[in-house]
Amino acid sequence: MSKPFARNKFARSSLCAFALTVTTAWAAEGPATLDKPEGQLDIIAWPGYIERGQTDKSYDWVTQFEKETGCAVNVKTAATSDEMVSLMAKGGYDLVTASGDASLRLIMGKRVQPINTALIPNWKNLDPRIEKGAWFNVGGQVFGTPYQWGPNLLMYNTKTFPTPPDSWSVVFVKQDLPDGKSNQGRVQAYDGPIYIADAALFVKATQPQLGIKDPYQLNEAQYAAVLKVLREQHGLIHRYWHDATVQMSDFKNEGVVASSSWPYQANGLKSDKQPIATVFPKEGVTGWSDTTMLHAQAKHPVCAYKWMNWSLTPKVQGDVAAWFGSLPVVPQGCKASSLLGDKGCETNGYAFFDKIVFWKTPVSEGGKYVPYSRWTQDYIAIMGGR
Repeated sequence: MSKPFARNKFARSSLCAFALTVTTAWAAEGPATLDKPEGQLDIIAWPGYIERGQTDKSYDWVTQFEKETGCAVNVKTAATSDEMVSLMAKGGYDLVTASGDASLRLIMGKRVQPINTALIPNWKNLDPRIEKGAWFNVGGQVFGTPYQWGPNLLMYNTKTFPTPPDSWSVVFVKQDLPDGKSNQGRVQAYDGPIYIADAALFVKATQPQLGIKDPYQLNEAQYAAVLKVLREQHGLIHRYWHDATVQMSDFKNEGVVASSSWPYQANGLKSDKQPIATVFPKEGVTGWSDTTMLHAQAKHPVCAYKWMNWSLTPKVQGDVAAWFGSLPVVPQGCKASSLLGDKGCETNGYAFFDKIVFWKTPVSEGGKYVPYSRWTQDYIAIMGGR
C-alpha cells in the first residue's frame, strides 16, 4: 500500500543467501503459553485496518477483543511502507501490518521475529493460497500472520470513460482520452519504488522482445526500458499519490480521471455518489498481501499472539474486508460478515488471486537483477523529474 519507501539497502545480495542465515539469526524465544496477557498492545497499521467503531459504529473488531483478553489496543496509523519500516526500526511497537514490499526488509533487518503458529489456533482457517507466501515465509520460518490482500486496480472516472479503459496505457502514454482532452495532468502514479513493477507489467506486455518474466526481477536492459516509460510518464502526472484520502479528494475536486488505486478508494468514492469504477487491465495488475508481524523486541508478546489469533476469526476477516475493500485471508470470512455480504468477496476480486502479481522486495540474486536499493534511488529521481 501507499509509500515513499524506506531507503534501506540490503546487507545481502540474494534472498537465497539470506534464507541460509536466517534460521540461526534468532536466539530469542517467544512466549511458551498465553496465560498471562500483559494488558496492552501497540500496533502499527494501515488506516482502516484496526477499527473500534469511532469512524462508523458498525465497524468495530477491537472492543470485543479488549473485553475478552484484557489487552488494551493502541494503534499508530502509517500511510506508507517506508513509515512502517522506520517506526519498527525505532521500536516501541508490538505488531505491524506490513505489505509484501516491506515484509522482507523487516525480516532482513531483523526487526521482526518468527512466530510459533501452534499458539494461533485460528491458523487452521488460513487460505492455503496465502499460507506459504514467500513474503513472510523465509528460511523455513514463519514471520507473521496473514491479514488481508487485494489488487492494485485501474480506477477511472466513468464520465471521462463511458467505456471502461482496458489498458494501463491511459496513465503511461500521452494521449487524448474519450472526452477529447489530453491525459496530461489528469492521471496519477503511485508514490513509491514498488510502482516500478506496475510499469514493468506494462512493458512486459508492450515490449515482449525484452523477455520480462517477473516484474520484480529485472535485468539491466529490462530495467532501463521500464525506467524510460516512467520518465516519459512524469510529464503526465498530476500527483504521485500515497495518501488514500488525498487521492480520493483529487478525483473529486482536482480533475484526476485515472490512476492505479486500491478497492478502498473506489468503494469510498462510489459511496459518495462519485462517477468512479475500476477495471483489471489486460496487462495484468500487481497486488498486496499484508502480514501482521511481531517486533523482534515486542514488549507485549502474549497480547500480540492473542491479537494475531483474533485477526484470523472469520467475522473479523469479513468485517475488515468490508471496510477496506480488501479480501479475507480466511475463506470463511467471505460468508461470516453481514457487513461484507454474500457477494462482497466477489465484488472485491476474490477470484483474481491467481492473476495478481503480489508485491515482493526485489533482490539481486547474485547480480542477475536490479536490487531494491536501486529501485528506491531511481524512483525518487523520476518523481523529481530526473
